[in-house]
Order: sequence, then C-alpha cells, then structure tokens
Amino acid sequence: MSGMTNSPLISIVDDDQSVRESLLDLLEVFGYTVKTFASAHEFLESSAIPNTHCLLLDISMPGMGGVDLNHELKRREIEIPVVFMTGQAQDAVINEAKKAGTCLFKPFASKELRSAIELAVNP
Repeated sequence: MSGMTNSPLISIVDDDQSVRESLLDLLEVFGYTVKTFASAHEFLESSAIPNTHCLLLDISMPGMGGVDLNHELKRREIEIPVVFMTGQAQDAVINEAKKAGTCLFKPFASKELRSAIELAVNP
C-alpha cells in the first residue's frame, strides 16, 4: 500500500504484552502506524504524544490506569481521541470511560476495533 508513512499513528497502552502484540499486528494489517507502551508513564514520557491520532487505552493497569491517563492528558491540554479497552465490567469506571470516548470489552472483534478507531481518527 502506498502512502503508508502518512497513515495515522495509533498508540496502544496496555500492560499485557500479548494484547499489545496482537493489536500491533492487527492494526498494521489495517494500514495504521502503531506504537505500543507497557504503561501510562511510558506513554507520557514518549515522543509519540504529539503524533498520536488515536490512543488505545487499557482501563485497568498497575499504577496509572487508562482513565487516569486520559485525565492527565486533559490536564496537560492534550487532546487525543481515546478508545478504552477493558476485560472487566466495573460500572463506575466504564461509565467514566464512555464519557471520554469509546469503550470496547475484551475480547472484541477486529471489526469493532477498526470501526472505533476509524470513528476516532475521522470523527
């Protein structure tokens, strides 16, 4: 595919390595540029922030979770569309996540993920 260098950058923040690897492979097949991060702090310290078109965020991670990371980005006045991912149904957290963006429940279908990202990248 031509123009791959201009494909939107999707940053994945998830503490589960197998999840990061499978999402990386899947999103590259969809034609996105992908960077993965094992923690919220790793993402916050990265140079990827200004180039990220969409953030795939795991809600529950050790230390700073996805919702907290999203709050921190807002506090820094950084606007990145977010797609939250969760394997747990904690109502309070999920409601907060849904207010901030889309929330996918693991395991989700690849087409669910793709449409959530396309909506975030091209609202």
